[in-house]
Amino acid sequence: MGKGSFIVVSAPSGTGKSSICRRLLQACPEIKFSVSYTTRVPRPGEVHGTDYFFVSRAEFQRRIKQGEFAEWTENFGNLYGTSMKTMQEFLLQGNDVLLDIEPRGAKKIKQNFPGGIFVFVLPPSREELLKRLEGRGHEAKDIIAARFAQAEDELKEISWYDYIIFNDSLDKAANQLMAIYTAQQCKRIRLRTKIKEIMRIK
Repeated sequence: MGKGSFIVVSAPSGTGKSSICRRLLQACPEIKFSVSYTTRVPRPGEVHGTDYFFVSRAEFQRRIKQGEFAEWTENFGNLYGTSMKTMQEFLLQGNDVLLDIEPRGAKKIKQNFPGGIFVFVLPPSREELLKRLEGRGHEAKDIIAARFAQAEDELKEISWYDYIIFNDSLDKAANQLMAIYTAQQCKRIRLRTKIKEIMRIK
């Protein structure tokens, strides 16, 4: 997939995954963010093309038929997908890419694309997760209950992720994600060209 690498961050709803990812992008502007497509309605403050590409269900299904998604899933009646073209272009240009996607989509990426770093974000406790879901204030009680129940299933997926971050402090969690990304930049395979140049000099 070219010279770039990608990092996939997943978490149950309400864990603070998006906030952690924003911190990484602010600290490391060289990372490209893969903006997902979705059929859900924008939440207050969300911007088309920045947070998501908000499209109709018919448009999303057209893109599925055209094979445009590297992965796609349905979640609580809404469709979400990662653009194959965007991901490939970033990587082939040598850019590192951040994907903020849920576990089912992350597993498809892991199965279909070599390499990559997979990070799962956990809340400090189940009680805190429920509190955060209720505190968002834009969803009905039945949706909150469904999201909490789904979180129980998603927790079972952590066994195949490379790294786990507990988000009991946003600053700490963001720093840990940055440390994971920084460590990836120091891997020998990522630096093989520079290593060869130094070896020739000697």
